Amino acid sequence: MVTYEKKDWMKTPVELPELPWAKDALEPVISKETIDFHYGKHHNAYVEKTKELIAGTELEDKSLEEIKLVAKADPEKKVLYNNAAQVWNHSFYWKCLCPAGESTMPEELKEILIRDFGSVEEFKKQLVAAGMGQFGSGWAWVVLEDGKLSIDKTPNAEEPWTDTRSPVLTLDVWEHAYYLDFQNRRQAYLEEVLEKIVNWEYMLRNIKKYS
Repeated sequence: MVTYEKKDWMKTPVELPELPWAKDALEPVISKETIDFHYGKHHNAYVEKTKELIAGTELEDKSLEEIKLVAKADPEKKVLYNNAAQVWNHSFYWKCLCPAGESTMPEELKEILIRDFGSVEEFKKQLVAAGMGQFGSGWAWVVLEDGKLSIDKTPNAEEPWTDTRSPVLTLDVWEHAYYLDFQNRRQAYLEEVLEKIVNWEYMLRNIKKYS
């Protein structure tokens, strides 16, 4: 079982968080209709199912991170893990995005990406490739380990946390994240998101937090 020292970031409540922007703020890349379904239906359903599964148990008053850790270590709690992890993954994903027109990469982050990937373009290429290489539903991640960034991908609700690896950015490649706007063009969705609506400031803050 992976264990963590309890820190401030491990206090996420089991609830549907407020979006950090208006539902139409990501247009024309991601439509309000997609957000209505993705956030209002899918994300909310994961929250409600998690609450249902922990009701009356020793996990009822625990944080989302604590629930994930316990459930991940117990095969009998796989359904709980899937739902709790999806709550966390989605809550993180929304913060990785920002309104169209506000996505500006800080020079400090550019320097980090050049250091670890050779160029910003190569970084984006590898992240898109991870999203395309994830067969079926899942996530593409940028993770920090030992002070260096790398790209990862996970299926379904899985996330890349370990005691040495911390995610600093994610892109959702479940079909419900893009199908209303892009149909089967997953690559176009990934490229448009990276070029127009990624919250690079948030990614940089995460790098600094976990360094």
